[in-house]
Amino acid sequence: MKNNNWTYQEFRAYLLMYAAHCNEFESKEEEALLASEIDEDIFHKIHTEVVVDSDDEKLDKIQFYVSQHNLSQETKDELIRDVKKVFFADGSVDINEKHLFEELKKILR
Repeated sequence: MKNNNWTYQEFRAYLLMYAAHCNEFESKEEEALLASEIDEDIFHKIHTEVVVDSDDEKLDKIQFYVSQHNLSQETKDELIRDVKKVFFADGSVDINEKHLFEELKKILR
């Protein structure tokens, strides 16, 4: 795992882009939501990393960031709500999204 020194906004971008890409593609609705939620420079910096990393690497990076930063429960709850918004952006939630949501809730609780 690459040792990253993400800012909180970069971490949040990685998390949301992973949620959007967990079923191997991003719907137009998910893309629109990401564009409204993530600064364009951060998006371009993080997007390739999300696409290239394996699922295990993504989860490891998220878990590592959470373990290294003292996120408040309020911040963790907000991240969970943000991920949920991404999953529901296209009007449906598939099995991959449901599984990932459960994994992310475990990491963020």
